[in-house]
Amino acid sequence: MTIPPESSNISGRDTEVAASHDPAVVAAATERPRRVWAVVAGLDHPLALGFLVTIGVLAALVMGLAVTVISTILVYIVLAMFLAVGLDPLVRRLEGKGVKRGAGIAIVFCGFAVAMAAFLLFVFPPVLAQIGELVAAIPDAIAAVPESAWFGALEPGAQQAVLAGIEQAGDWISSPSTLAHLGGGLLSAGIGFIGAVSATFIVVALTLYFLASLAASKRALYALAPARSRARIEDLTERITGSVGSALLGSVTLSLINAAVVFVLHLLIGLPFPALMAVIAFVITLIPLFGSVIFLVLGALVALFTSPLQALIFAVCYLVYIQIESYVVSPRVMNKAISIPPALVLIGALAGGALMGIVGVLLALPVIASLLLIIREVVVPRQDIKV
Repeated sequence: MTIPPESSNISGRDTEVAASHDPAVVAAATERPRRVWAVVAGLDHPLALGFLVTIGVLAALVMGLAVTVISTILVYIVLAMFLAVGLDPLVRRLEGKGVKRGAGIAIVFCGFAVAMAAFLLFVFPPVLAQIGELVAAIPDAIAAVPESAWFGALEPGAQQAVLAGIEQAGDWISSPSTLAHLGGGLLSAGIGFIGAVSATFIVVALTLYFLASLAASKRALYALAPARSRARIEDLTERITGSVGSALLGSVTLSLINAAVVFVLHLLIGLPFPALMAVIAFVITLIPLFGSVIFLVLGALVALFTSPLQALIFAVCYLVYIQIESYVVSPRVMNKAISIPPALVLIGALAGGALMGIVGVLLALPVIASLLLIIREVVVPRQDIKV
């Protein structure tokens, strides 16, 4: 007669307890079932069960409220962690050339500080000036629409529709409620700018800490795993962090190239607001896979107010660059990133943007890449061995 595994385990434990001469071991072994039966008996009473459920709901509400209160801090922490993982490949390259890790971190952050200073000194003032020029030029551009060549080429019905749309837009802009919203928006923007400056210092400090302690944090994570699984977990973690770092650096690099191309095209074609459009291109092209297409439509529409011919030239040139980026630039920049289906890229960008704005869009690609790697390397092999 074969004894079931559960029975054998129970009898083995009873034999071990019986064989033990330690009174504490025997007392603990006999007390544990009594406690279990006491809890089960207590659940038979509706009042006790309701009390336990109420305590559980209250605990869940308190935890949810706590997460909501510290949500901003959690965003700072997540962003700093991703920035640390993204900058780690640069530090490792410097380490490979004989530079110590502390010196490598200092070099990387000094380079980042120089880039930010150059942006604030040479890019930010022209962008602010061009924003003012754009706001001042909007009424003149709208007034000149009926005299433009493309408006004259439209059918009479289309012309009336365009004029009606312009009139409605003018009424909306000049309404008191719109002006009040704009004033409140400017005040909110000022407050947001001050908050962004303080948040930047917090994120930079956290990024420095995470980057300096990244190797020690990984070793601590590996030590928590069973010894038989540490090699596998270490390999998977290194691949995930490498993929995240490559995706972040690749996205920022592609957006910088995009902004440079837009700036040069505006200067060569003679379109207005080159610095402003370059900054807008950098932000929009952070959206993976679809950002360049979105800016193609936006840039062509803005250029259309200057000249239909210039808008057509810009659209053709930028479309050529998109093809070069897709088949030449992107494979070289994103060579270590995991291939992601376009549908998942779009879903991740929408979800990340809804949750965390531009930061969420930027982090969506590496997060999806990490999840796909875990599914391919852990979940799928475990399912394959099941029959």
